[in-house]
Amino acid sequence: MIKGFATAEGTLEYAQKYSDSKEFFIKHNGIVFSKLGLGTFNKEPYKEENYLFNYVDSIKSALQNGINFIDTAINYRYQQSEKEIGYILGEMIENDEIKRENIIIASKGGFIPLEYPFPDNPYHWIRDNMLLPKLCTEADIELDQHCISERFLEYSLNKSLENLGLETIDIYFLHNPEIQLGTKTKEDLLEIIKKAFEVFEKAVNDGKIKSYGLATWNGFINEKGFVEYLSLSDIYDVAVSVAGDNHHFKYIQVPFNLAKTHIYTMPTQSHEGEEYTVLELAHKLELGVISSSSLLQMNLFKKSFNANVGYILDKDMHLQSDIQLALQFVRSTPNILSSLFASKNPEHVLHNLEISKIKATPKKLYDLMYKV
Repeated sequence: MIKGFATAEGTLEYAQKYSDSKEFFIKHNGIVFSKLGLGTFNKEPYKEENYLFNYVDSIKSALQNGINFIDTAINYRYQQSEKEIGYILGEMIENDEIKRENIIIASKGGFIPLEYPFPDNPYHWIRDNMLLPKLCTEADIELDQHCISERFLEYSLNKSLENLGLETIDIYFLHNPEIQLGTKTKEDLLEIIKKAFEVFEKAVNDGKIKSYGLATWNGFINEKGFVEYLSLSDIYDVAVSVAGDNHHFKYIQVPFNLAKTHIYTMPTQSHEGEEYTVLELAHKLELGVISSSSLLQMNLFKKSFNANVGYILDKDMHLQSDIQLALQFVRSTPNILSSLFASKNPEHVLHNLEISKIKATPKKLYDLMYKV
């Protein structure tokens, strides 16, 4: 079991190793994040080829070359991604390549993880591993895959700690709670989130996590009236009601890329009579924003970008690919701490990290992107 957690001194020490990339690091909540983070999600989980590769070499390449933020979830590749992170962290710490205090690890609870190899009958797995041990009831499970009951979240957190081999997870996200709105009212969901936050505050007190947040897909990028709409202001108020001003609700994770710009452009959120974009309100509430799906599972690259995109994001022509341009776009967005990409190939990680050698696009120039 690896003891410790990301610290102000440890994350700053890591960033200082890459002093040529000062703009590539940002401080929030006392710790220093790399502007790109490595994600470990892979789509189409039922396919066997999802398990014929691993992220181990990519994680190692990232940690050796300027990325100190690694994101995962218990259900990613049926717990395999967490286990691979745990393996490489243990190896690199033992070899004195990194310290635990240098690295920010985030995971999530909310989806039923199952296990690899994929069970012959997933419903039997849910029955045997969730319903019979009374981690939840059938009514708690949405779409045969999503659950955020208190006991299930406690189970998920403890299992993630075991998979990662960690004593403490730095950021623990409640994963896509908006899915529950398929059958529950918004008032019901706020009460469920309140109970989840109580679980998380206890976990902070027990030293299992340092802070927590919400990782969403549809919840924060759609307008009011959408069935899965979430009010960030209401959720923030829930955190205050649970633990007062000293609550540990510190982060949100939302999709953002060249095709999904809602959190920067759409004022979907209300707070104290004013309208805000998600990024504006998160900044006002002092919440750190992690952006996911930076490359939209590579769907951004079905055709070449407009030449103006390249000029705005890279007028000095340092970058070599549309992938680098897409990552330069997300890292340059105001009020985003770190933007996630996933890669199975360590050489691709190095290619993506080339953007750390240039400055972010200035805001005045960046905003021209929305006029192209």
